[in-house]
Amino acid sequence: MDFLIRPFQPADAPAVREIINDSILHTSHNYDYHPKSLEEVESIFSEKIREGFPVLVGEIQGEVLAYATYGKFRAKPGYSKTLEHSIYLNEKAQGKGLGSEMMRKLIEIAKEQGYHMMIAGMDSENLGSYRFHERLGFRETARMPEVSFKFGKWLTLVFMQLKLS
Repeated sequence: MDFLIRPFQPADAPAVREIINDSILHTSHNYDYHPKSLEEVESIFSEKIREGFPVLVGEIQGEVLAYATYGKFRAKPGYSKTLEHSIYLNEKAQGKGLGSEMMRKLIEIAKEQGYHMMIAGMDSENLGSYRFHERLGFRETARMPEVSFKFGKWLTLVFMQLKLS
């Protein structure tokens, strides 16, 4: 399958908003409750770019179907070499290799920027994401039961880590 991975452009915001809002409204993969407005998406991603964090989009046949980015893991300076990433693909993009290639690019950028550790946070029921991250070399380091509540049930947060340096 041919796909294109490139930096986010402001014109991508509506498509990325659809990906984000689908995950908010229909999955427990995203612990947010409220759909994002176009202005919120534009603001979040322009802030990431201003701070020097990459925002990548993935296209198949000219349609934006995925995004990947990272940012600070936590705000305190002791965490400055650790980051947490996000990657979301809509259903049309899953299983085609796009997500793996996007993560490889994101990991490469993180290494070039001098980061030491990349964190993946996911819901324990998201086995596809868990296996995806394992294939990329991430290893589970924490499981936090019942730290989130969505769709009428308590959810368990799993952290996985990849050492970059």
